Amino acid sequence: MRILLLGEYSNVHATLAKGLRELGHEVVVASNGDFWKNYPRDIDLSRELSWSGSIRFVVKLLRALPKMKGFDVVQLINPIFIELKANRLFSIYDYLRKNNKKVFLGAFGMDYYWVHECDTRKPLRYSDFNMGDENRTNADAEKERRDWIGTDKERLNKYIAEDCDGIITGLYEYWACYHPLFPKKTCFIPYPIQMSPTHTDFKASNPPRIFIGINKARSEYKGTDIMLKAANDVRRDYPGKMELVKAESVPFDEYEKLMNGSDAILDQLYSYTPSMNSLLAMSKGIVNIGGGEPENYEILHENELRPIVNVEPTYESVYTALVDFISQPSRIPELKRQSTEYISRHHDYLKVARQYLEFYTKAKNL
Repeated sequence: MRILLLGEYSNVHATLAKGLRELGHEVVVASNGDFWKNYPRDIDLSRELSWSGSIRFVVKLLRALPKMKGFDVVQLINPIFIELKANRLFSIYDYLRKNNKKVFLGAFGMDYYWVHECDTRKPLRYSDFNMGDENRTNADAEKERRDWIGTDKERLNKYIAEDCDGIITGLYEYWACYHPLFPKKTCFIPYPIQMSPTHTDFKASNPPRIFIGINKARSEYKGTDIMLKAANDVRRDYPGKMELVKAESVPFDEYEKLMNGSDAILDQLYSYTPSMNSLLAMSKGIVNIGGGEPENYEILHENELRPIVNVEPTYESVYTALVDFISQPSRIPELKRQSTEYISRHHDYLKVARQYLEFYTKAKNL
């Protein structure tokens, strides 16, 4: 197959491309590298935030579009698959639809259905937009509502979802929002992770080393502010018992270097499931303290491994989990071992690439 992966989110497409290529397929990744994270791509669609940068971006895009024709599969990372206003993407989507065989939509992050379903139907006990029956009203959540509800972004998301050949969800949460609405064309496929070299030493550091990645622009929305406060308080209350390493809005390569050698990662307070960063950490034998609800294991049909230290979306839950983690170092090696086994079973990039190929092949043109 000739496959175009358009857009990027936390290395999903770049990693998937590696797996698809190793299975013998021709793959092109076109993206902006996910902004400052700067993930690898074949066609660069990055954009400078200036008037002259906008002009150069338009020229870059016009030169790139002819290279996006003749593919068996085009997969969009998001309804906003190129860094343009939504009203300008309708015609580009139509161009891709006309000049390629099949088009798939990725449900991997922020979009209309994620916002709307969590606000209204509330399929999750908690999320980025609700806590039980109550909607969250923090500034980031309100901003996303304004962006996606009753706007061109909503119209674009609906247009693509209804027209495309299939919708691929990367987390249980997104599947819970999309599948009831598009049951015949929605599937769940785990995120792809390229495993680190095989681990044989799962010893804990002394003291345990805890890592947290901080995106300053999204700290409150993702709960990093609460997790960081809990970690700082545990370090204060248990002096010498825990090391804390922070990575603040750094490129991916630097982020990964800072994370390496940690015993645990704090990530995604409001999630039921591990994100790409958490999964990458787990592949290195780093324990995820974050989202590990029963639904996460159920959708993977995992009945044995329980490597994730699940926390509720509260300061108290994170604080207690951290204290338990550093106070029982004898259990850390087994959690580390299970973490790598979990990734090998469910997220290995070659296994995941085969699942994508199966879905691409089964999906019918509409």
